[in-house]
Amino acid sequence: MTNNKTRKELEFALRERSSEHEDLIKSLQNCSRRDFLKVSAKFATMAAALGVIQPHGFQLVNVAHAADSPGAAPEVAFRFAYMSDTHLYARGMDHRFARAAIKAVDDLNALDPQPDFVLFGGDLAQLGRADELDLGYQIIKEIKAPVRMMVGEHDWYLDLGEKWREMFGEDHYSFDHKGVHFVVLNSVVEKDFWTAKGYSPEQRMAIVSGLDDNRQSPFEVGEEQRDWLGQNLAKVDKGTPLVIFSHSPLYKLYKPWNFWTDDAEEVQALLKPFATVSVIHGHTHQLLTNRIGNIHFHGMLSTAWPWPYAPEGLPEYTVQMDRPDPFNQFDGCGDGSVAVRGNGRIDKNYNFWAQSPRTVSAEQLDSGVLKSSGGYKGASY
Repeated sequence: MTNNKTRKELEFALRERSSEHEDLIKSLQNCSRRDFLKVSAKFATMAAALGVIQPHGFQLVNVAHAADSPGAAPEVAFRFAYMSDTHLYARGMDHRFARAAIKAVDDLNALDPQPDFVLFGGDLAQLGRADELDLGYQIIKEIKAPVRMMVGEHDWYLDLGEKWREMFGEDHYSFDHKGVHFVVLNSVVEKDFWTAKGYSPEQRMAIVSGLDDNRQSPFEVGEEQRDWLGQNLAKVDKGTPLVIFSHSPLYKLYKPWNFWTDDAEEVQALLKPFATVSVIHGHTHQLLTNRIGNIHFHGMLSTAWPWPYAPEGLPEYTVQMDRPDPFNQFDGCGDGSVAVRGNGRIDKNYNFWAQSPRTVSAEQLDSGVLKSSGGYKGASY
């Protein structure tokens, strides 16, 4: 019977076997793209020899179909995958954030079967520079599945989206896929705080990229985009499942860190008439789950670094991720996938690179049994 050991137990067992295994552990902690698949395959072979499972970072992400039994949840209709918040600096492919993004791309390309598409959840760049966005494009163009892009504040406020639109198109749009209506929003719109004070583009970007810089305004979707969303949804049958992608959470979590969308209630009012609504967001760099009425909200992991949980306002439906090890680049980071059921509800999978994988199911949110438990309770590391 397979022994379901933790990563630390597995590493200890491998170290006990030989000095060769010790070298392998070191290579796994800092391997290049070229060596990644070769090293992970060798790791899998050694893990199998020990009778333990391989760490989830080297497994294919797979959310199981519902069982064929009376009253079972509808079968999975399709899957898509995601990566988010790479925060790339223009320091080449050897920079640790670039290596992490490449690791996510390798994860996504290893999925079998391949997802229908991949969502990129925003903050491709750190300072919105053209060379940072170009580096990001060079990395994500290697993804085999079709990619849907979403903008984050770090991508936008140096040139107010000029380079982003040139590379990736509009910052908000919709599409339909296998009976589900998808909407991608720019939820990091800010009121003009820079013109009157004469801030340069670089100063504006530095202010926006500061997590708790109180010189900026709160994020919002904005009146113009809400009008567009209302017109877009007016053409959609209310029984059609909706999946909304936004960078910031479409609810008010913690304003001092701008984990917040100022017009969230107005956006929620546009979504409320629909029978099945899921919102998937980036920005918070953590496992985060909420439910407001019939709307299910899910955060995405970052590939760059994890944020701690805010000191107040954590939704009760969040089963908290474990406290990351500050000396492990990949702990608390990852990518993941989403299984879309035949009824439009989703199961959200968090593929942690150095922790156990987590899946938040539609039934857990609908039934209200998912409560805060486990993991780190504090506001800082």
